[in-house]
Amino acid sequence: MAGPIGGGDDEPIAAINVVPLVDIILVVLIIFMVTAPLVLKPTIDINLPKASSGDESPPTPLNIAVGADGVISLNGRAATPAEVTALASQLVAAKPDTAAILQADKGVTLERLTEIIDLVKSAGVKKVAFSIEKKR
Repeated sequence: MAGPIGGGDDEPIAAINVVPLVDIILVVLIIFMVTAPLVLKPTIDINLPKASSGDESPPTPLNIAVGADGVISLNGRAATPAEVTALASQLVAAKPDTAAILQADKGVTLERLTEIIDLVKSAGVKKVAFSIEKKR
């Protein structure tokens, strides 16, 4: 199939020149190889010093359970909304990064959940998580 490119034939050129395509793909591959380590590792490697007197215990989460009837249980015992706010304020004062874990029955209304989340957030808790059961 070799022949003159700009020959005198009136037939159109039916062959595709693959060399420029391969050149472009190789350039793109080189760009990805150079930039991949920068994207994959955006942090700086540091070795932290070790100390025996450091406080590494995670903050105690605030476990709030809400039954189908709307009754609040705080860390395993029945509680009022005022007690939830008071305990949440105490925990936040001791450790500002305290989190709340909310377990609610599926029959609890959105309004009731919003009230409880508002109680916890107004006490200063910044992180609220929902505990769920995985579907099978």
